Amino acid sequence: MVRKGGDTAFIFWQSGTARLLPRLLSGRTCGPVFVTDRRPGPGCTPAGADLCPDAGRARLSYERAEYLFKQATKQNDPDGRGFTLHQLRHSRLTHLGEDGWSAPMLMALSGHQNLRTLGIYVNPGPEAVAAALAKQDPARRR
Repeated sequence: MVRKGGDTAFIFWQSGTARLLPRLLSGRTCGPVFVTDRRPGPGCTPAGADLCPDAGRARLSYERAEYLFKQATKQNDPDGRGFTLHQLRHSRLTHLGEDGWSAPMLMALSGHQNLRTLGIYVNPGPEAVAAALAKQDPARRR
């Protein structure tokens, strides 16, 4: 994967995702990983790299992925609108921060170059802050 600025990034799948990928790819050996559930219209010819040669389906667009994610998460959203992919990015970094990942590790994972921009994404809840304080040695709090 290529990040903003042209840096190369590696994707590390957790075990649940790694088990799901073979079913998602279902024997395909080339083309995009995430493909749309629809074929492109006659006036919309995607680039060759964006087309699965086996299924004839195009790469899943960000807009379509966002729509599908919102539909799948409506029942979990207190507002009933569904969550966005951007919120998913925030929650991943927040949960890792709550689990004790250091700022340098979070920056390496997310590609942030600055602690200030990382801080926008990592927002631990009051329970996580209380739990972290409870783990501290009382002698170190002075």
